[in-house]
Amino acid sequence: MTDQGFGVVRPLPGNGLVAHVGGLLLVCDAAEAVVEDLLGALRETAASGGDGRSLARRVAQILAVVIGEPVACAVAGPVSGGVAVLVSGPAFAAVTGAAGEIQLAGRDALTWSDRLVPGPVTRVELSLPDAGAAHPLSRLDAGVIVAGGVWCDLTEAGAAPQAMPRMEPAAPQVQQAPRMEPVAPAPTPMPAPPERPASPEWSALPEGAPPAPYPLGPADPYPPVTAPPPMEPQPQAWHSEPIPAASPQGPMPSTGPAPAMVHHEEVRHEDIDTARASGMGGDPVDVRDQPFEYELLTPGGSQSGAESPAPAPNSGAEPEARPLVYGVDCKNDHFNDPRVPYCAVCGIALVQRTLVPYKGPRPPLGVLLLDDGLTLRLDTDYLVGRDPERAPEVADGSVRPAKVTSPDGSVSRRHLRVALDGWDVNLVDLGSVNGTQIQPPGDPNFYDIPPNEPVTIMPGTTVRIGVSRTMRYESHRNR
Repeated sequence: MTDQGFGVVRPLPGNGLVAHVGGLLLVCDAAEAVVEDLLGALRETAASGGDGRSLARRVAQILAVVIGEPVACAVAGPVSGGVAVLVSGPAFAAVTGAAGEIQLAGRDALTWSDRLVPGPVTRVELSLPDAGAAHPLSRLDAGVIVAGGVWCDLTEAGAAPQAMPRMEPAAPQVQQAPRMEPVAPAPTPMPAPPERPASPEWSALPEGAPPAPYPLGPADPYPPVTAPPPMEPQPQAWHSEPIPAASPQGPMPSTGPAPAMVHHEEVRHEDIDTARASGMGGDPVDVRDQPFEYELLTPGGSQSGAESPAPAPNSGAEPEARPLVYGVDCKNDHFNDPRVPYCAVCGIALVQRTLVPYKGPRPPLGVLLLDDGLTLRLDTDYLVGRDPERAPEVADGSVRPAKVTSPDGSVSRRHLRVALDGWDVNLVDLGSVNGTQIQPPGDPNFYDIPPNEPVTIMPGTTVRIGVSRTMRYESHRNR
């Protein structure tokens, strides 16, 4: 292993430029107009002690202002727990890590592709289309040469790449704090429901407690600290005033509670039980079945940055099938998460010993409010990123695309998935180079979430995507 920590680097024959500086790698077409800017970004990142994430961010800022054909280039560098890679244009990258070989081609994206490959990493290859095979005796410990790519065998060096110190981005940031170790709340047993033969669809709730609200991952460079005690669920407070958008420089200001009763149509229990017993009338009337309307919750919200689908007009067609989940009715027959102490619609207390759980269609779980004022209704999964429309999961209809861009290029093409599981809203960072952070409600600090692992968030959580974009999870609904 070299002192830079990237193993043995062998150049591939070709007509491009290859640079190896401070454990960071760059391959680019020598004819590109921005080749000097790319080399300058490499040298500046290495001189400041930056890692692969910092290098990818600097290169993305250069590529973001290029007009015309995408620049042919690829960069890679070690980070804590793996290797960060970015490719653009006809360049190609292959990284062998814990999940096998991951291949990235710049042509697969309209702009560029980036990925954080988790370690241990055993091989890294960056190449241009005309690159040849590496000579077994060739070696590039440091410098800039004419070549078509690089091939790094880390098994030959006997160790994985060493992580470079992570640098804070140039943009104003909320100060990072040590990660909290997860503390799972004690399980709250649900009393066994009584027999209910008149409702064949009813069955007992599955055993087990709800997941811990913030299962944070182990791969983090900061020392752990003692986590605060788990928060008890509180009554929902519905906002009657517009909610300010999140600032890119920090967390959103808290909004004081403004409880208000939601008017609803009175439904008699006798009528519902009769209808259920006779098999007629369907499920009880639920105000959450009413169509959800998108609404800009902040005055003067921008129309750029994220795209959310417009609501379909009320044509009288049958609504799309909603997932069935176990829930309970309050005394006003509003369908609720069985773990909450208060009704999410009218705010009335839910007396657990008198509730009868049953399976019903899940209502929307709220909205994601982006920092530009646009909202995403949480009735399905979303893929958040710079270019989500081209992703295979969007093409097959399993998720909706949510396009989020940033001027600093810190949002990946496929950055984050918002996954709904029962009554929970989960975030899954898809191996983005600049990562995803969450700020739990009432906590002034942001915490990294581990890549490719679901993390459950609570209402009021602020999510930072990359460096400068934010959104907040609100459980209120606009009727």
